[in-house]
Amino acid sequence: MSNKDVIKLVDKAAKTADLTKEEMVYLLKQDFTELDYLINKADQKRKELFGDEVHLRAIIEISSYCKQNCYYCGLRKDNKQLERYQLAKEDIIATANQAAELGYKTVVLQSGEDDYPAQEIAEIIKEIKLNNDIAITLSLGERDFGAYKLWKEAGADRYLLKHETADQELYQKYHPQMSFENRIASLKYLKTLNYQTGSGVIIGLPGQSTETLAADLMLLKELEVDMVGSGPFIPHQNTPLKNTKQGTVGMTLKFNALSRLLLQLSHIPATTALGTIDDFGRQKALQAGANVVMPNVTDSKYRSKYEIYPAKICIEEKAADCRQCIGGIISSLGRFVSKERGDSLKIKTG
Repeated sequence: MSNKDVIKLVDKAAKTADLTKEEMVYLLKQDFTELDYLINKADQKRKELFGDEVHLRAIIEISSYCKQNCYYCGLRKDNKQLERYQLAKEDIIATANQAAELGYKTVVLQSGEDDYPAQEIAEIIKEIKLNNDIAITLSLGERDFGAYKLWKEAGADRYLLKHETADQELYQKYHPQMSFENRIASLKYLKTLNYQTGSGVIIGLPGQSTETLAADLMLLKELEVDMVGSGPFIPHQNTPLKNTKQGTVGMTLKFNALSRLLLQLSHIPATTALGTIDDFGRQKALQAGANVVMPNVTDSKYRSKYEIYPAKICIEEKAADCRQCIGGIISSLGRFVSKERGDSLKIKTG
């Protein structure tokens, strides 16, 4: 196949939002220099559907405790070097209120797979909603299905639960005592509750292939997710994968661009992980189909304790400074921060 074939496949994806698995694999295997057309087409599709507005989601990392032992994550329970914390209900609500005052239209409550009481989470959701006209996204891992229902009834709008990899063998290898089937069942159940549902992939996970990434795209399409959050793998020094290779900027951008063309109505964040391995990573993602940025508004004294991967950017910044910084990045690209909640386009289009 030739460069003309690349153009033909990219045009097909942009027009039909569909490719065969073999076609996805072919594009993912191309050298990045040959894929300027893919990146540009994804950016055009983003502009066509979302315009130049960028949605901000304010992340509040409410607990670094985790009962799971995933091989790639610094929060894994066997990492005894990590100082753990759990934010009090009042602190979470105060941080959410501050985020709203800074102009954020969405807050994301994120944690390890902690046993933070479900009823308390429901009360936090209600209190935040009572004080602010903002959306609430939950990213709390796999929980009891009853908890998902309780939180939706309390007012939660969205749930982010990354499937990480569609390769079931790889999933089981890196997620001891967890079940790929339960992860997918959770995502499907969240959709039945009318959560706007997000998932995503770790790009460059050891053992991952382009065929796996193509399967990831097919799974995301099957799940009809409202958000696709995919960032590069960054090895953590206190995990079994500490001596493995880091994911690449190039593959992450290719995956994000294909996500935009194949899941055209989905929101796509420019991830902090990409900004961590490349000083201009978030800018590059925003020019490759992304339309969301997720700044951290957690009190800076806790951020270093929420170490999923090392050397994360912005851990020393105060929330107000972070908001100003990201606004500047967005403006530098000729884009602007949205004043809307950024709900799923599928709600608007039916």
